[in-house]
Amino acid sequence: MSAPPSSSSSSSSSSTTNIMLAIFEKKTAAVDLYRPVRSYIAFNYSEREAQNLEDDLRALRDLRSDLENPAKQPSPTARRDLLQSYFRALCVVETRFPISPDKDHVNAVTFTWHDAFKQKHKASQQNIHLEKAAVLFNLGAVYSQIGLTHDRSTVEGRRQAVQAFIGAAGAFAYLRDNAAAKASMGSSTTVDVSVECAGMLERLMLAQAQECVFENTIAKGSTPGVCAKISRQVGLYYEEALAALNVAPLNQHFDKGWISHVQLKAAFFYAEACYRYGLELHEKEEIAEEIARLKSGISTLSEAKKSTKGAPAQLLDAINKLEANINRNLDRAVKENDRVYLMRVPSPSSLPPLPSFSMVKPMPMNEVLDASKEKMFASLVPDSSAKALSRYTEMVDDIIRTQAEKLQQGSELTRVRLKDMDLPDSILALEGHFALPADLKEDVEAVQISGGPAGLEAELQQLRDLRRVNQELLVQTEELLQKEAREDAQFRGQFGTRWTRPQSSTLTKNLQDRLNRFAGNLKQAAESDARIERSVKDHAALMSILDRRPIESALPSLARPIMSLDANEDAIVGALKQSLRQLETLGAQRAGLEDMLKEMKRKDDILPKLMASTGSQEDLFKKEISKYDPICEDIAQNIEAQEHLLLQIQAQNDQFSSIFNLEDYKASREKCYKQIQAAIAKYREIKENINEGLKFYVTLQDAITNVKQQCTDFVMTRNIQCREMMEDVQRNMAGLSFQDKNAGGYNSSYPAVGHQPQRPNSTDPQSVSHPPPHSQTPPYQPTEQTSMTGYGYHTPSYGSAPQPPPPYQVPAQHGAPYPSHQQQQAPPVSHEYGQPAYPGWRGPYYNAHAQQHGSLPRPPYTVQPPYPPSHQSGYYRPQ
Repeated sequence: MSAPPSSSSSSSSSSTTNIMLAIFEKKTAAVDLYRPVRSYIAFNYSEREAQNLEDDLRALRDLRSDLENPAKQPSPTARRDLLQSYFRALCVVETRFPISPDKDHVNAVTFTWHDAFKQKHKASQQNIHLEKAAVLFNLGAVYSQIGLTHDRSTVEGRRQAVQAFIGAAGAFAYLRDNAAAKASMGSSTTVDVSVECAGMLERLMLAQAQECVFENTIAKGSTPGVCAKISRQVGLYYEEALAALNVAPLNQHFDKGWISHVQLKAAFFYAEACYRYGLELHEKEEIAEEIARLKSGISTLSEAKKSTKGAPAQLLDAINKLEANINRNLDRAVKENDRVYLMRVPSPSSLPPLPSFSMVKPMPMNEVLDASKEKMFASLVPDSSAKALSRYTEMVDDIIRTQAEKLQQGSELTRVRLKDMDLPDSILALEGHFALPADLKEDVEAVQISGGPAGLEAELQQLRDLRRVNQELLVQTEELLQKEAREDAQFRGQFGTRWTRPQSSTLTKNLQDRLNRFAGNLKQAAESDARIERSVKDHAALMSILDRRPIESALPSLARPIMSLDANEDAIVGALKQSLRQLETLGAQRAGLEDMLKEMKRKDDILPKLMASTGSQEDLFKKEISKYDPICEDIAQNIEAQEHLLLQIQAQNDQFSSIFNLEDYKASREKCYKQIQAAIAKYREIKENINEGLKFYVTLQDAITNVKQQCTDFVMTRNIQCREMMEDVQRNMAGLSFQDKNAGGYNSSYPAVGHQPQRPNSTDPQSVSHPPPHSQTPPYQPTEQTSMTGYGYHTPSYGSAPQPPPPYQVPAQHGAPYPSHQQQQAPPVSHEYGQPAYPGWRGPYYNAHAQQHGSLPRPPYTVQPPYPPSHQSGYYRPQ
């Protein structure tokens, strides 16, 4: 303990004692933290981790070394900063490296500290609690020393002294509340870090801080009443400190000088308060109470002067000066009362306590000593801390989930209630702002984007054009076969029995059957087209509503009442709109509250605090969770306000509905909605039928084009046969002789099947007069023709009769797709168009390309599946 005199002198004879106390630091023994902690890290984590934390270990060692040698710090403020840094480092160490005699802990560290007031007493413990308590004690002591370094003869010096003393009070209060009890639990302890001593020192430092405030109050010339209140609070702080010094365990621990100093200070400032209060009473001419207060102050000083042993002379001089001033004022008041006022003087015990006012409080040390931002050993997170963090995260998630559900339920409740009341649609309808339901609006927009009812005529025209193109293709194909048949009949009539090839009708039966089916399909398709056109015409009025732009113009309007009794429609509408705006504001607030919750959760990282906290985790969790309480309260208030507002809107809407006949409007609007839905359904039905028809015609065109190509190939082949047969007939008629003639038939005139016949001369006029294969192209090529598989031969239902097999179906064979030379000597009976024109004949068309050994010639055309297929698409249903 130290009580050096201040260098300042009082500006008032009785305003200051000019003496204050400072505390000496506790002394400690040297301790090596580096090696034990490093060994613990290497054993429980890894040697690599210990190497990575080498800088932190050295920093911890240096902090402890500087603590052991106060002379290393050049000033009290530097010493204060060191103590604060070391205390935060101890908090980090405590949560990661348990220090105790346990073999699994850091058990090679023992902290030893001497008592600050009795140096011979010391305590040694193998835990961090004594170390932390001692550091906090020294922090308070350094703060008190800083307070005495300031020049209290100036206003600024006294303000700085106040900050230092409240800092000391804060350090001792933190020691009392957080470390003293734990440090006193060991078998070896000292009184200076006990709860009682820490509390006494806190009161003492507050008394000295309040005393500095009193000195400034006097210097400013404040009123006697204000000075009396501040002075009385100084005395109360000293009285509380004195009370702690007079009971165990402190009454036997401190020197008599301590007790005398505090006792005289308490008496002095009580008497000072009586003196200042007496001045205020004299101004109010309350002489009787003034006399009683002054007598009480004199009595207190007289009693305190009996215990002045060890008290500094400067303090005794201040007491004597104050006593003289009180006696002078008391004599004056007694004379005035005897001569003028003649008031009865009350006894001092009957007086109420003097008023007081505290101008100081302990400095909060939580932020100063908060270790949550420390980087030391940050990479080490014990399993217990990770589990605790997970538990806290679950607690936060539960809060977020619960509150988010409340917000969502509030928004959903608003949506449902407003929809039941048809709001705000009815208000918008009154103002001319009509709106369709969202799903219906989307359907209408889809119809209008696709062309709408007005665009159906163009699509019907496409149907007509495609039907015409198919009919023209069909006619062209039939004319090919008819022309070939006429030419064959002409030569047959010309040459008679010498014209031995099969008649055209026996070879084109399947082709003709397919063309007949196509003709039937086109006839049924024309009937389906007619039904579609009738449907478009019959429902044009219904679908015309879909061409209204915007579609909302088709909706009925909500009109004001023709007659009104009190003409308050505008007021009712205005009140309802105002309530809806308020409801919208509440909804925006809910969205903001939900964002705030998410942002709070995103920023809520308590791991540093968890790693720095040495108290109860439950207390930490409770404190951290409490920061969500304000926003939870805001959410509850928002939901409650919304409920009240919805009830108000319900009442206002009932009145609005009654005045504006809202039920009739709703009925007409629903009727319009149904009309639009019916129009959409009919449009989609017609549109689907048209699209199916378009696909049908494109698919049918491909099929007819394919058959036309087959017919072209057939005609070309027949023409080649015709030329060759004409040459043979002409040679026979000229009397030419042929070798290897068979007596039984004409077939021996031609090479055997499989032999390459002689090609006609390229200069033959007949050969050049015929067009090359595939020279005929269809006059109409739809855009979808290139993707035949897209239609998949899903043909419309043009007939229910089963389809015949393909006219050019090649029979399934095992092995090669075409028969070998030996097999072709006796072709099967079912071989129709694919067989030679007559026995033994093989035209040059089949050998247009050189044959490779072991390969078979290509057929004259590609065999296609029958048309239409056996399954139907259901496009046109016969009536």
